[in-house]
Amino acid sequence: MESPMIFIVCSALLLLCTSTAYAQTAKSPSISPTPIPSPAPAPAPEYVNLTDLLTVAGPFQTFLTYLQSTKVIDTFQNQANNTQEGVTIFVPTDSAFSSLKKPSLSNLTQDQLKSLLLFHGLPHFYSLADFKNLSQLSPVPTFAGGQYTLNFTDVSGVAKISSGWSNTKVSSSVHSTDPVAIYQVDKVLLPEAIFGTDIPPTPAPAPSPDIAPAADTPSGTTSGGKASTTSSPSNSSYKMISWGIWSQLVLALSGVLVLFL
Repeated sequence: MESPMIFIVCSALLLLCTSTAYAQTAKSPSISPTPIPSPAPAPAPEYVNLTDLLTVAGPFQTFLTYLQSTKVIDTFQNQANNTQEGVTIFVPTDSAFSSLKKPSLSNLTQDQLKSLLLFHGLPHFYSLADFKNLSQLSPVPTFAGGQYTLNFTDVSGVAKISSGWSNTKVSSSVHSTDPVAIYQVDKVLLPEAIFGTDIPPTPAPAPSPDIAPAADTPSGTTSGGKASTTSSPSNSSYKMISWGIWSQLVLALSGVLVLFL
């Protein structure tokens, strides 16, 4: 009797252990939480090649040549691509350089020429709408630093610039997408720190052509070609001579008559 009972107890325990193990293995696997995707990084600002832009954008070859010869183009390019501030550049046209009579840029030293070119750039991106605020912040520092500052005024939405020696305005927008703003100006910005405070006077207007005076009218004729009625001294002289002769004849006859009587 004991053997069958032991067998039954052992079988029950074995069956119980087997079912518990099976239940653990058959349990559904745990589901891991879905990871939250990280936000996409902001797109990098568009790279602007200033050399290519100024080459094709307009008549800016003279300014570009100066930028390249002084390496100022590298300063502007680095500011555009490697800083958060961006850059604003005022670009004179070729005609603005050709119209320079005095002073001449050829008389500047290399350092002065470089400072003049840096004077045309601001170390910050400014849209056209920002110039109204710049007029309240004047004078505004430029890349040249120190006393090389610009003054801005807003006149009915038109941005005007004073450099101390020259006054001009923003005539058009060449490129205005953050981080690069390029604006066309019609005059070269001449800094007061180089050329002094004596602003050249405005050239006087050309004199009107001289009008030749009318030719003198001959004394004997009028402008209509008729003989002048004021007359000529020869007629009056002739009358006086004739009267004198007749007077002498009358006196001579009177003397003869007196002798015969």
